[in-house]
Amino acid sequence: MLKGIDQRLSAELVHVLMLMGHGDDLVICDVNHPAASIATDTTYGKLIDMAGCDIPTAARAILRLMPLDSFVPAPITRMQVVGDPTAERPVFARMQAVADSAEGAPVQMQSLERFAFYAEARKAFAIIRTGDSGPYGCFILKKGVIDLPEL
Repeated sequence: MLKGIDQRLSAELVHVLMLMGHGDDLVICDVNHPAASIATDTTYGKLIDMAGCDIPTAARAILRLMPLDSFVPAPITRMQVVGDPTAERPVFARMQAVADSAEGAPVQMQSLERFAFYAEARKAFAIIRTGDSGPYGCFILKKGVIDLPEL
């Protein structure tokens, strides 16, 4: 273990976050998402599990380390409810609250139709599957930059 890193974040997940660059996408999903099959198409190529976490807990831990992209209008994409693209699910508001808190300001979130979401997820850097029972707990987070001091 290291100081300041949430114990829910495995060494593998911290490694993936460090490998990601500005503009790379990270999928955080529930247990219903076809994460294992989609993960093989991602840059990382394999699934990372956070089985003991729900979506908000996993996102909170990840967003303590990973900034969201401030150069795009909506750095988070969620899956639309099938048959009712304007429908809201409780997990949407919970994720919104976590993102707003992590960034210290309101974060825009956009939505995609189910199969369009799957197509975008395949282009992601990596997929994190949580133990969240869902449904519709499927989010793509675009990594931002950190203004670091010069070495």
